Amino acid sequence: MSQGIAVAGASGRMGRMLIESVQADALCTLVGALDLAASPMIGADATAFLGQSSTVRITADLGAGLKDADVLIDFTRPEGTLAHLQVCRRLGVKMVIGTTGFSEAQKADIAAAAQDIAIVMAPNMSVGVNVTLKLLQMAARSLSSGFDIEIIEAHHRHKVDAPSGTALKMGEVIAAELGRDLKDCAVYAREGVTGERDPSSIGFSAIRGGDIVGDHTVLFAGTGERIEISHKSSSRATYAQGSLRAAHFLAARKSGLFDMFDVLGLK
Repeated sequence: MSQGIAVAGASGRMGRMLIESVQADALCTLVGALDLAASPMIGADATAFLGQSSTVRITADLGAGLKDADVLIDFTRPEGTLAHLQVCRRLGVKMVIGTTGFSEAQKADIAAAAQDIAIVMAPNMSVGVNVTLKLLQMAARSLSSGFDIEIIEAHHRHKVDAPSGTALKMGEVIAAELGRDLKDCAVYAREGVTGERDPSSIGFSAIRGGDIVGDHTVLFAGTGERIEISHKSSSRATYAQGSLRAAHFLAARKSGLFDMFDVLGLK
């Protein structure tokens, strides 16, 4: 049975990629396209950029955009996602959340909503990234002593949060495997006379420039050797394809908060 999919941020680059992927998926049907009221695309056919014609119009009316939806796929900003969350919870629409930059309080709001609707939330929906996270768990377990850990990420000039949600997730996965809390061992900036490196710390470096889709490297630096585990994205299509896998996963769930490890059977 086909799932009705609504897409938030429909006129943006990621929104268009999601719409294109939904249109190509035999198990999904595009039923809604949401965007900000100020968008010049409000009222336009959501599939026109593909040279197609549909009855789905881009709208800022959440009720109208979600009325036929089984799942909303949301890659927007935290404030927008939380506004969508409240309406989805009321209407019983499930969510795939790829938005990053949530505060702890906002994450708690999402967890509370998951008591009523099924949600997949992950800072990166790419299948490859999530396999990389699993590899990092294994590496951290084996390299728990004698290795310094640094996470380097690079994204396009328009990204507004740093470090990226994916980089933070990498840090969380590694810290958990080492029995640490990332909040206590993360180092986000170094300048001036910093002193000797704390061996229990996990460092982050963020690069912003050009149209880099997303590069992440975790460096395990030991004495006489180093290991680098990297993932590089060349297209947002990977995020869209992972999002649809998450939507398929939600078809059999009525409530609960899940991540891509659940979707991919990596737990």
